[in-house]
Amino acid sequence: MSLVIHIYYTGQEGSARRFAEEMTSGGTVALIRSEPGNEGYEYFFPMEDPETVLLIDRWRDQQALDAHHKSEMMETIAALRKKYRLRLRVERFTEENGG
Repeated sequence: MSLVIHIYYTGQEGSARRFAEEMTSGGTVALIRSEPGNEGYEYFFPMEDPETVLLIDRWRDQQALDAHHKSEMMETIAALRKKYRLRLRVERFTEENGG
């Protein structure tokens, strides 16, 4: 069973998009995608809300997500979130494999 996490990052004056761009250009996204158990890590931009970025984050299981939460990358993410003064909202889903 996969875990799917939606994280909505909201800022002001384009800060959420700059956050996602720095996460990508700085290599953090690539590192997260290479973690054991990561099944996807993608940013999306809502057309009706230019101040929000949606991250869809997928993990094989809770153990993989827990390991990610203990990784150094969480410090990087927290520092960037603070730098860009972002608020966030999180939704969590489980997805049955195979159908």
